[in-house]
Amino acid sequence: MANTSSAATLPSSPANLALTPVASAERAFAWRDHAALWFSLGVGLLVMQVGAYLVPALGPQQALLAIVVGSVIGAGLLAWVAKLGCDSGLASAGLMHAVYGSGFAGLPIVLNIVQLVGWGSFEIVVMRDATLAIAKQGGATPAAWWPLAATLLWGGLVALLVSGSMVTLVRRLVSRIALPLVVLSLVWLTWQFLSLAQAQGWETLWQRKGEGGMGVLPALDLVIAMPISWLPLVADYARHGSDGRAALRGTWLGYAIANIWCYALGVLVAITLPSTDLVTALLLAQGGLLALSLILIDEVDNAYGDAYSGAVSSHSLLPRWSIRRWGLAMAAVCTLLALALPMHSLEPFLLMLSSVFVPLFGVILGRLAFGTDAVALLARAPKAKAVPIAIWFAGIATYYLCKELAPSLGAALPALVLSFTLAWATRPKAA
Repeated sequence: MANTSSAATLPSSPANLALTPVASAERAFAWRDHAALWFSLGVGLLVMQVGAYLVPALGPQQALLAIVVGSVIGAGLLAWVAKLGCDSGLASAGLMHAVYGSGFAGLPIVLNIVQLVGWGSFEIVVMRDATLAIAKQGGATPAAWWPLAATLLWGGLVALLVSGSMVTLVRRLVSRIALPLVVLSLVWLTWQFLSLAQAQGWETLWQRKGEGGMGVLPALDLVIAMPISWLPLVADYARHGSDGRAALRGTWLGYAIANIWCYALGVLVAITLPSTDLVTALLLAQGGLLALSLILIDEVDNAYGDAYSGAVSSHSLLPRWSIRRWGLAMAAVCTLLALALPMHSLEPFLLMLSSVFVPLFGVILGRLAFGTDAVALLARAPKAKAVPIAIWFAGIATYYLCKELAPSLGAALPALVLSFTLAWATRPKAA
């Protein structure tokens, strides 16, 4: 539970909600809310698409092994950071201030805002393209202005959601309405493609060998990348939980199940309809139009998650603007970028930018995960802390050295292990 008594000594304005622990009376999330939120955020067309990338380089058995192990590890890291956020009541920006110093923390916070703008724009593009594909499947002939209209529609919906209460959105809309519909959609699509695989000869498909070009460890890296991309966001939501262990259990269970399911469904689609793009393949399934439409609606919460967390991070730097106002600005910028930029070609850049957060949170976990009072640490944080900063840079260097010199070993896990170990070994003894 957060040490709210330390809040008055924080080196920030009381109006800076991102650097002030959430009061105990305002903590509404139980473990079911954490699980529902992160299951919903874990479901997405992009996740399925990445799952489809694993084959034919890997065989189905190797791919499933990488999916299960990577999802359990990645979701576990996500849940660990969720517990830190819930125990301290601090947003991700607050954790960065506590570990790296009140001045230097501005750098990773700005990088986080940049990546959230990028991913939020990319999500709107994904929703726009899927909307046009659904319209074509329904027999319509999209006019030239349809992409503009679809982009503005989804961007406007994100703005509408971010203008309301995040807690209310999660507890009412996500948990009670969106989640059951998405689960039914996934069950239906899974059944349809399992039936197709059975008709094609399940035993033959299951025993198929990989063609090479990707090992199990790089595939593990690819699977872990998806939950790790949420690390800079998770504390922004978990801080509204009433119990740290419940936040850990709910986040871990919800995200791991969703990640395994969506990655595995992507593999299943790829081995049964290998020459068809994912959205078209889903539409070809019986009832696929309705199922894909429901998944597409659920995709909105991914864009909302980017906009809300970007708003919290921006508010930490400029608290004169409320989180709601920053959220509306984030939604507007993401919508404009979705209209103006070739977002699909920017995906490698966004993944590269995300890589800095693997060692960043390795250091945060190493410093805070074993009983350190993050609120007290924040209250006496200097402008910059040299040792954590140096470890973060060393972790980034390790990430790219591994990609260059030993790509078969993966890059995320070595960078994470190094940064976590060094941060834990050098943590202040009094912490």
